[in-house]
Amino acid sequence: MTQNLERYHRQMLLSGIGEEGQKKLLASKVLVLGCGALGTVIANMLARAGVGHLVIVDRDFIEITNLQRQVLFDESDVENAIPKAEAAKMKIAKINSQVTVDAIVDDVNHTNIEKLAQGCDVIVDGVDNFETRFVANDAAVKLGIPYIYGGAVGTVGMTYAILPHTHNGESPWEQAGVATPCLRCIFEQAPPPGMNPTCDTAGVLGPAVSIISNFQVTETIKVLTGNFAAVRDKLLSIDIWENDVRQLKVARAYDVGECQCCKKRNFEFIDGKFASSTTTLCGRNAVQMTQKLSDGEKLNFDTIAKRLESHGTVKANKFMLQAHITDNGEAYELTLFTDGRAIVKGTKQPTVAKSIYAKYVGA
Repeated sequence: MTQNLERYHRQMLLSGIGEEGQKKLLASKVLVLGCGALGTVIANMLARAGVGHLVIVDRDFIEITNLQRQVLFDESDVENAIPKAEAAKMKIAKINSQVTVDAIVDDVNHTNIEKLAQGCDVIVDGVDNFETRFVANDAAVKLGIPYIYGGAVGTVGMTYAILPHTHNGESPWEQAGVATPCLRCIFEQAPPPGMNPTCDTAGVLGPAVSIISNFQVTETIKVLTGNFAAVRDKLLSIDIWENDVRQLKVARAYDVGECQCCKKRNFEFIDGKFASSTTTLCGRNAVQMTQKLSDGEKLNFDTIAKRLESHGTVKANKFMLQAHITDNGEAYELTLFTDGRAIVKGTKQPTVAKSIYAKYVGA
């Protein structure tokens, strides 16, 4: 079917896009991982730019606290308890009927990432934890797909475009000499659970999210239109409250390091080596989660307790930490053990337990 290009006229005036670039966008397929604060802006702007096929994956439903920053949703979505991916699909259908959207309500993990990414031209990060990011990074390197990392919490955000080194070196970005280090070249290991703040413990300013996600969209458009030389090769860090903008030079990380992922091609996160697992506890209305920690590593209860104190009663000893949390009107008991194991009481659904853990502990 012939696509009407008139709606993209202002975009096609740009010398880096033009009619040829717009046709490339319309023929492209992008995987959007997560449809929260970052993901809604990403999906919205990619749809308006005319990216022809979006695959949006998210495990959560919309809550009233999401509306402050998740721009595709409204109060009716909260009232109707619509999954985020499905709500995004319905909104995008009204924004641009030329765009095909696959809405997948699921948890992104090592068991499904390759299937989700198959046939996609770019993977864009809208998730809230490093385990999933490393799973996505593994898939990007293994399958030779660009991956646009992004994250924001409080007033600070970071983004970085990964044009991965492939096994044969024949990707167009490698031929152009602009391949970049992967995420594990820069962050060798995920930070321990509880060490990084989350939106639910530290808050988040909506404009910080919008700025980072729009940078992600811009890098995605560059990649899809073949403007690889224009892709930023630095890690961008912005604190919009402190007016601090930094570009960190990371290009040499691939050359000087011995990355397990893109250099040694050991895809440990896709292989499930560091995967968390969940078990529904019979008769207890609770889900146990097992987080893989590095050898000798233990959770820092002091740090986690300080973050959770404003959300409910917290008590801890040297063996365990227990917090009572109310989330979206539902009461949960979160118990953490030093080895990374957690029990979320108040639900039998692993996806709900994962969501509570990600919100209040991080991963």
